[in-house]
Amino acid sequence: MRIEVISKDAMNELSRVLSKAGIMNRTREELDWVAEHKISLRRKLKELKSIKIGAVKDRASELESTLRFLIEKLKDGEITLDDIGDDPELIEALESLERGGYLKVEDNSIRLQKDVDSVEDIEVEVLIPVEEVADYLEELESLGAKVITEVFFVKRYYVEVMEVELEAIQKALEIAEEYADEEDILESSIAGISKSLLSKVILELVKDIRRKNELVEMLMNMEPIELEGDKGSLRIYFEEDVLEEILKELQTLGYLKVKGNRIWFY
Repeated sequence: MRIEVISKDAMNELSRVLSKAGIMNRTREELDWVAEHKISLRRKLKELKSIKIGAVKDRASELESTLRFLIEKLKDGEITLDDIGDDPELIEALESLERGGYLKVEDNSIRLQKDVDSVEDIEVEVLIPVEEVADYLEELESLGAKVITEVFFVKRYYVEVMEVELEAIQKALEIAEEYADEEDILESSIAGISKSLLSKVILELVKDIRRKNELVEMLMNMEPIELEGDKGSLRIYFEEDVLEEILKELQTLGYLKVKGNRIWFY
């Protein structure tokens, strides 16, 4: 069972706490990426607001409000890049004013370089997820819109719980609640319970079946393995390679020994 946490420090701390509780685990870091596809349309605010596509008009209105707020701040005096921070709305508004030549940015300070006669005449770029305007792609293309693909590289941090006993898995999940998001805990709990159930089925079968090929064949014929509940059921699907990996883990944990096609049950 793998639990994703938000940082390297959280990963190391969770690993230490689990180990202290007697739960076998290991840490894992991965480089991952996320791709987002967006429609980009750059026009004057008044032109964007006249386009009869809800998502475009809404985005233009949001940018207008942010621009008015930022301009009022700048009229009161210069501000700093620290004031902008990493707020995406303010960054987009700042970039729009800079492209129009309204700003002067020096070191960390930002100030108005010329008056803004009309906010609606400022050229801005709206970025809208493709799925929100899927029905209007041809119309937007005729207006000069482009598809922008944004790729974000991220590090992901995991703690893998090396246990198959349900009690140990539940204890690990309770501890992890302080280190992971609720959604990640839910996903991990489903995976952990499923793996525990599959492992339990394997260990029961190994008592009578000592040849790996026979064991794998029987398990594949049993797929899906189902756990019935009062209000629903859990169905577990798997491939042969998955069974091989679980057998390796069960051997590492000392439940059984696999050598060639032979299995010894401890």
